[in-house]
Amino acid sequence: MKILIVNLMHLGDLMLMTPILPAVREAYKDATIYLLVDKKLRDLVSENHNIDKLVAIDKKGLYNTPKHFLKLILQLRKAKFDLVINCHRNERASAIAAFSGAKQIVGYAKPGFSLFFTKSINNEAVAHHIGRGPFGLFGPHKYKPGWVHQVTSYFDILKKCLNLENLKDTGLFMKPPKKAVDKINSLYKAEFDPAKPIVALNVGASWETKRWLFSHFAVVADSLIEKGYIVTFLGGDMDVDFVNEVISLMKTPNSIRETSLKVLTGKLSLGEVAAFLKKASLFITTDSGPMHIGVAMNVPIVTMFGASPVPGFYPYTDKAILIRAKSPCHPCGDHSCKNKEENFSCMKNISPTEVLSAAFSLLDKFQNLPAEALPPPASFQCSVV
Repeated sequence: MKILIVNLMHLGDLMLMTPILPAVREAYKDATIYLLVDKKLRDLVSENHNIDKLVAIDKKGLYNTPKHFLKLILQLRKAKFDLVINCHRNERASAIAAFSGAKQIVGYAKPGFSLFFTKSINNEAVAHHIGRGPFGLFGPHKYKPGWVHQVTSYFDILKKCLNLENLKDTGLFMKPPKKAVDKINSLYKAEFDPAKPIVALNVGASWETKRWLFSHFAVVADSLIEKGYIVTFLGGDMDVDFVNEVISLMKTPNSIRETSLKVLTGKLSLGEVAAFLKKASLFITTDSGPMHIGVAMNVPIVTMFGASPVPGFYPYTDKAILIRAKSPCHPCGDHSCKNKEENFSCMKNISPTEVLSAAFSLLDKFQNLPAEALPPPASFQCSVV
């Protein structure tokens, strides 16, 4: 039997799908399981033992042209899949699943493409916009957050479309590639004091409304360094300017920064970020893809949710504290703030004091131990304050 699982979404969405992979493996023990992902995210799943074959495509490059997209579908049809599980409800993924030629096609689907599916379901983790537009009957616009976690919704595909029961949820999983682990071990040995615990910071996020104030991050970084921690900034190339701004607002003297402030922003691959987080005692992060890598690496997490809806995408571990915005407009789901009278009040009103309180609570609870020395989570429900 051949099974193709399709997930061409973003970093966090792919990480949140990893719990269903062992469940599919357990249900179809003799199957050959393929996973189709965006090439830039291959580090997240390249070492996943529940996958037999990884199909990684450059979805925004070569395969973003009609010619090569058609070629991809023809290649998949030649593989003669028995089952396709689509975990991404957009036109691209829906078309790949619909025209795959598989005997059975299930999962999320765009209208129209769902006609080719054996069975499709809605993703109850994502937000729904009610009102306005032809089918909203021009009523007032309302933002309705998802009512289940995204992991739960992925499991619903297996339960509602394939009638699988007694599925075991083992949480998010990622194994960093050996090359990444070796690089981080060398970096740690050369540049970090093993006697001082590490707190990693991720200040970037895909939405402007998911970013906590840089001035707040600066206060937190200064306070952690003062308490004897090594503060390390993570993130990708797109976050370099953000991190530089945070550092410009910090008050820690340069003489102390040399040993207690490390900037790895834009310098690490996703696999290397994961390997580094295993060395950290705490991860303070926005609602972003790296947050979910942190969950998989078992590092305690403090995260701030402004525009983000909590039910669908909270950090899937009991080692996390989520600080939710107290503003009446939370959650709005908007990528930019529309509150002209008090712009970004949701994130402004989450104070450095709150974040530091949560941070020291977790550091004390887990005795400043690095993530690699901690036991796995006992549950997947984070604390929300």
